[in-house]
Amino acid sequence: MIQEKSCGAVVFVRQGSKIKYLLLGYSTHYWGFVKGGMEPNESEKETVIRELKEETSICGAHFNNGFRESIEFFYNRRGIPIHKVVVFYLMEVYCEKVKLSFEHKAYIWLDYYDALKKLSFNNNKSVLDKAHTFLVAKVAEKEGSAF
Repeated sequence: MIQEKSCGAVVFVRQGSKIKYLLLGYSTHYWGFVKGGMEPNESEKETVIRELKEETSICGAHFNNGFRESIEFFYNRRGIPIHKVVVFYLMEVYCEKVKLSFEHKAYIWLDYYDALKKLSFNNNKSVLDKAHTFLVAKVAEKEGSAF
């Protein structure tokens, strides 16, 4: 069985006390996060930074330390079974301007509840839920309140 590894990010922007998450519309008619395959000699975080820039033209994002979540699944490519692991980080950006790559057909910034509804796969919904819970706890710890 072939093993694949990709890395990506749950990307968010703050709008005052609100948080919006970036979802990308893929050409195969599903909504998900920024992600892509690792290149040789590339670290997970280097992959995420490269993929974010390639897929959205966003530069200057900030990793939220302490969040690293992975999912795994199986699929077939031309009859060959593939085991895939995708590692997600949490990244804050400071601008909502996105210029999509050829890989995507659309993007959207959504609050947590709308993003949860829009995501196509349950494993991505689980990642978003964990990322949002992490952010809420971090804000509550820092400011004594949640958003």
